[in-house]
Amino acid sequence: MKVVIVFNHPYDGSFCNAILNSATIGFQNANHEVDIIHLDEERFNPVMSNQDLKAFIDRKPIDPKVIEYKLRLEQADHLVFIFPIWWELMPAMTKGFIDKVIFPGVAYDYATKSDYRMIPLFKKLKSVTVITTMNTPSILYRFVFGNAIKKAILTGTFWKLGYKNRKWINLSMVKIASETKRKKWLSNIEKRCSKLK
Repeated sequence: MKVVIVFNHPYDGSFCNAILNSATIGFQNANHEVDIIHLDEERFNPVMSNQDLKAFIDRKPIDPKVIEYKLRLEQADHLVFIFPIWWELMPAMTKGFIDKVIFPGVAYDYATKSDYRMIPLFKKLKSVTVITTMNTPSILYRFVFGNAIKKAILTGTFWKLGYKNRKWINLSMVKIASETKRKKWLSNIEKRCSKLK
């Protein structure tokens, strides 16, 4: 099985990087092939330009990175996003990835010209997992901010595209978490990833 991980965090010493490492080890322990799209290291431009919007209408991407990512995602059986939650939302590069890659003619098409039902184009993709970190207490994030990430990515994006197997792993109050708790989180992520079938 091939796993594509879309990773977004600019700081090498972040806990997200530790999560990326644990997830990668878990997938590799299960003999899955792992392809990491590191948006920061690959200098992905998240800004939607005038030309990109014209390409959206034409359903033909022009950004070379988007074209490259399309080819990589077409090979994915499982898609994973790993990023921090900043001000209750995803970082700009993750949002830009969704804007520019989850794109008509790349990730989906419409059933007919007059129909807004979406047909997913990543035919091998079976499941999507989002792994996030944040400093907001989870109960506050759920009841005050309405689980914004879950609504935006898992429901507002991948549910609309028709993917049924969607999971969200959220680690809250990371800044004050003990070293013991952090190690337990990483161990659990490695174990969960090693059980992917």
